[in-house]
This record gives sequence, C-alpha cells and structure tokens, in this order.
Amino acid sequence: MPENTSHKPVPAETVAFLRSILPFNRLDDEHLHRIALKTLIDFYPAGTIVARQDETEVDHLHIIQKGAVKLYLKDESGEVTLSDFRGEGEYFGALPIIQNTRANLTVETVEDTFCLLIPREDFRELLASVPAVTQFFLRSLSEKIVNTAYAELARNRIRPRGDGSLLLFSSTIGEVMTPPVTVPAGEPVGRAARIMAERRIGSLLVRLPDGRTDGIVTDKDLRTRVVARGLAYDTPVGEIMTTPVETIPETASCFDGLIRMMRKGIHHLAVKNGGEITGVITSHDLMVLQGTSPLYVMREIMAQERIEGLYPLARKSPEIIRTLLDQGARADNITRLITVLNDHVLERLLTLLEREMGPPPGPWCWLLIGSEGRREQTFKTDQDNGIIFANGLNRDEAAYYERFAEAAIGHLVECGYPRCPGEVMASNPKWRRSFSGWRGLFDSWLANPEPDEVLYSTIFFDFRGGFGDLSLAEDLRGHLAEKAPANEIFFLHLARDCLESRPPLSFFRNFVVEKDGRHKNSLDLKARGLVPFVDFARLYAIRHGIRETNTIARLKRLADGGHMNAGLASEAIEAYEFIMHLRLLHQLDLISRGLEPDNYITPVLLSELEKQTLKEAFAVISRLQSHIKLDYPMAEP
Repeated sequence: MPENTSHKPVPAETVAFLRSILPFNRLDDEHLHRIALKTLIDFYPAGTIVARQDETEVDHLHIIQKGAVKLYLKDESGEVTLSDFRGEGEYFGALPIIQNTRANLTVETVEDTFCLLIPREDFRELLASVPAVTQFFLRSLSEKIVNTAYAELARNRIRPRGDGSLLLFSSTIGEVMTPPVTVPAGEPVGRAARIMAERRIGSLLVRLPDGRTDGIVTDKDLRTRVVARGLAYDTPVGEIMTTPVETIPETASCFDGLIRMMRKGIHHLAVKNGGEITGVITSHDLMVLQGTSPLYVMREIMAQERIEGLYPLARKSPEIIRTLLDQGARADNITRLITVLNDHVLERLLTLLEREMGPPPGPWCWLLIGSEGRREQTFKTDQDNGIIFANGLNRDEAAYYERFAEAAIGHLVECGYPRCPGEVMASNPKWRRSFSGWRGLFDSWLANPEPDEVLYSTIFFDFRGGFGDLSLAEDLRGHLAEKAPANEIFFLHLARDCLESRPPLSFFRNFVVEKDGRHKNSLDLKARGLVPFVDFARLYAIRHGIRETNTIARLKRLADGGHMNAGLASEAIEAYEFIMHLRLLHQLDLISRGLEPDNYITPVLLSELEKQTLKEAFAVISRLQSHIKLDYPMAEP
C-alpha cells in the first residue's frame, strides 16, 4: 500500500475542479467550499496499488484529478477479471464507504495519478444532506459494478462450455451479413435458381417495378411454390416471392436477429441501414456464430406431427440457456428466448390438438396470463392461462372447450409446465369466458377493488394472446387500456398492494432471511426481489393506458412517455435484470444437480461483490416505493 503523502490543496483550485464534474457541480457554493476545506490531494506513481480487494479500509472517496487507474477483481484461484479503467473526473471508493465494507476491487494506477481525497465521514455527511449527490452515488447499479458482478456470477455458477464466445451478443448484424443479391420481379424463376446455384446462396432479394427492394425468394420457395406446383420455369419471381420482406437494422445484435427469425418462423432477414437494404443474414449465419442453436430446437418443435413428440423438446431449454449464459446473455435475453420456445411449443401443441379434436365451434383465443403474459418465464413457471371466445356458447360448444382445455393442460404438464396451484388455468370453467364475459369481469374488478379483486387483477391484467384469434386478446387489452385510467380508487388499492412487499433489507442494510422452516436462512428472489418491480411497472402502465405487458418494456415506455424519471427507470431495469439473472443461474444450478428449481437463495453463499450488488438492487425497490407514496400518500400502510 502507498505511504501517506497527502497534503492540503489550494481550496479555490479544488472548488474550480469540483465545479467541472458530476455530481459536485450540483452543489451550492457553501457546500463546495466546505468540502474543499476538508479535501486532501495525493500523488500515486504508475503501478501503485491504491486499494487492495477485501483488505484495504477505505477512508476516503478518491476523485481522479489527473491520470488513470484500473479496477479489477481477483478470485480465490488468482484469476483476474478486469472491471474498468477510470480517468480524470471519475472516482473510486464510493461503494465501500456507502456499504461500510473494505475495498470491493483492487485499484492500481496505470500512469502517474493525482487524486483529490474527501474524508469518509465528510462524504457520508454530504450524502445525507444533499439529495442530488445521494441520488448520483446511490443509483450505483451502474454498468461498472453490474458488469463485474455478472462476470463473477457467470464464473462462479456456470461450468465453462466451449470457448465461451460472446459473438452472438457482441456482434452486430452488420458485421455478419452478406452482400445482397437482387433480381427484378420479372426475372424467370429458372434464371433465379441458376443464380442461387452459381452464387451458392439460399435467397434473392426482389426489386419491385417501382424500384423498391421489398420482396424475397428463397430456395424453399423454389421447391414448394414452383417444383411442387409444376409451375413453368419462365414464371416471374414476383409471382412466388414473399413481400414485404422482413428487415432488421445493421446495428441490431445477432441475438436480436435470432429472436426475430424464431418469432416469425423464417430463416432470412434483409438488413437495412437507414432506408436502404445493405445485406442479408440467414439462420445458418447465426448458427455458425453460436454453435448449438435454439433454431434447431424450434425446427424440431414445428416439425412434430405427434403431441407426445413435443414432451422431450420442451425440456431442452436448460441446456440451450446454459450455452447462452456462457456466451454472455443477460436475463432479458434469456427470458425472451424461453418465451419464444414456449410459445412455439404451445402453438404446435394446440395446432395438433385441434387437428385431433376437430375444429373449434367459432373464433377463440388461448390467453397467457401472469409471467407467461409478461414474457418473463424462467425454469420454474406454473401454468397460468385461460380461454376467450367470441360469442356465447351452447352446451355442446362449451363441452368442446372443456375437453380441449383439459387435454391441453395435461399435455403441457407432460412438457414440463406444472399446473397452477391456484387453478388459474383454462381447465377451470371460471377462466373460460366469452369476450363480453371477460370484459365484464375486468370492469367489476376495476369498480370494486376488494382484496380478492386486486389480487386477481395483478395476475390477469398481464395477459396476452397465445394461440388462435389473437384479435380477441388485443381487443380486450384495448378495452382495459381505455377503461382503467378513470378508476382512481382502483389504483389507490393497487398502490397499497405494491407497498405491502418491503425490500428484504434491514435498517443496517443486512439481508432479511427466513428465520425457520424449509427455507431457513434464505430469501425468495421472486416474491421479495422481483415482484415489487413487476407490481410498480403494472400499476403505472395500466394507469397511463400502456398496452405493453413485459416489465422492462413497461418501464422503458413509462420513461419515454415522461411518466417517471428516466434515471429511476434505468436503475429499476438494471436492478430487475440483475435479480432475474441471479434467479436464472440459481435455478440452472439446481437443475444441473438433479433438483427441482426454486426461487430461494442463501445470501451467505454469495460473494461479497454479489451481495453488494444484490443489496443495491433491493435498495432500488425503496426508491420505487417512495415514488408510489408521493403519488398515492393514502396508500402508505
């Protein structure tokens, strides 16, 4: 450790420097001069270890006046993970002071460095007295901390597989795409086939007569639309092309391309830069990037002709997710992919079931509710579903949907989706209703927000259409978005429900765990960690008529619409995603050991960095609840 060479700087120079950097430029003159009088300056030659992870008592906040440092984490085996480089105007040491711990990272100068040093107690006093400074430092689920914590989570909980490539997430579509090959819409299909063979490509983009490139013809189109139908080889490609062509920006990640292809059930995307098509990317390109691709599983799912054939395919998610986590996927990536795979299983299962039982009596839609409706499934997701049909039913028609629902629920159980303990499933006649029946039920919950009604609304208001005539679900969502905002009493009760679940932190920022029982010394990441974020996003999304159901998307829409502070929304997204990431890794670890996945973690088994980051994530819950209390002071318990 460096010897103490600090001395007093000229106060006026300190004030001038602090005025130039965040968050000190938000201080009034009185606070600035008071801090300047307490501040020291110290010099550290290049290569100096200023703080050592888990050893150094942090007595000062260090603000880099000139020079640069690197921060890194070293595990028990001596392996080093680089966290960050920081330069002029940046700081280190805030988190250990806030958390009252020793240094969480090793800090080493990479060049001769001068630092301003604010004593620990003076920094804590500043945090206590100036909200703007407090918000700046306590928002600290910054990517600098979170990325380090993600790296440690992955290293500690995922056994390395392959080379751990990050290409699927770090590469953009523009880096992987191939140049487009374009033909006019009048080009004969025979000539198009020769071009594909000569170029060894599987698709051609098609120029329309008005000059736009907005069609695509693939080798599959040639087989199924020309050869299989016996069309003449001089048929223009414009007659067999698909239009409009699905596009994706050059700047999108390759993972986004993968998700787009899976959702659409296609294997080619045209790539755009602005309004111009600049390339093509194929499912094969992404498979090469990733190795074992979920696209293979999706193809197997959609090719199944027997419902029983879906059972083992639906259970392949853990191995796919393990690979993606090893490649750098975040929780939002993972839940999006799980959702797409589950949706494909459901679509194929219900398609085959309709084929087996005969066509339904009329337009209908399978509703996905709760976490399925929010697209936030993990490895432990109970079934939550219902049925909406267009009109009232006679006895025979009602019997069809009863048999259909019972069979579907049974098959989903065999696919690995447990029954809902509360019977929120289409097999329960309460949750098979006509459009008008659902609309009336929602209206009654809004008008009479008793405890049971509020509980049901927190489950059912996150619905989306999963199969069938999706316009029924969309129309019901439109009704809710239009009707709900006028029911202020309902929102008061919903706000009160949001405030019931307190973050699992004590006054001294220790974890609050179960005291006895099966889960003694553990905490429920779902109920205590994730639900408060979900509840907050639902409350304000419904209040402002936002139709989105996914929690992260809701928070983004709230910020974009000016309904909540953008900084708070960003903190909430980071916090929510970190807790979800930890939950996924915990469940994956249990599955790999042959155990049933659950939501309970034991904090004492986490590393110090993981504990600190999780505490910061839980602390965001308090800030969200403070936001609710300002809007709904009568909701406070």
